[in-house]
Amino acid sequence: MSLIGKKINEFKATAYQNGDFINVTSDNLKGKWSVVVFYPADFTFVCPTELEDLADHYEKFKAEGCEVYSVSTDTHFVHKAWHDTSDRIKKIQFPMVADPTGKISREFEVLVEEEGLALRGSFVINPEGVVVAYEVHDMGIGREASELLRKLQAAKFVAEHGEVCPAKWKPGKETLKPSIDLVGKL
Repeated sequence: MSLIGKKINEFKATAYQNGDFINVTSDNLKGKWSVVVFYPADFTFVCPTELEDLADHYEKFKAEGCEVYSVSTDTHFVHKAWHDTSDRIKKIQFPMVADPTGKISREFEVLVEEEGLALRGSFVINPEGVVVAYEVHDMGIGREASELLRKLQAAKFVAEHGEVCPAKWKPGKETLKPSIDLVGKL
């Protein structure tokens, strides 16, 4: 069953952000665009490369009116320790959400129960708290932040303009207005 159209269930978690422990709830994901990125674990191999890439694109996400949340089943204490010791992770300014019980990972259907780790799931959530795009990778397959940003931009464009974005669409490029006149002409 698809998670597209799923409203985010209530949750509460502790996150590490910019030297502080903060509370993050499902309410934080409402009223603005959000991107939630699950990853298997801190102090691993592919994860720091992905999170560094996301950190390098963070200002672009913010410019789109979007907050980014990274989530793993580590505790907020482990997030802090990783942030303090890794040059790649020191770049992160977005909330690093702790999900040690796996509740949030289960809600997004990315938890591998027997390992207690999350798959690499990327979710775009609209201001109403509804999933409009997502992608899930196996643990060994890294993601690219620029493609996630493009998906966010496309989701925002569709929501704001009622037009659709074709393959490889980027802001400023041509979109399509669905109509009977397009049927069989593309």
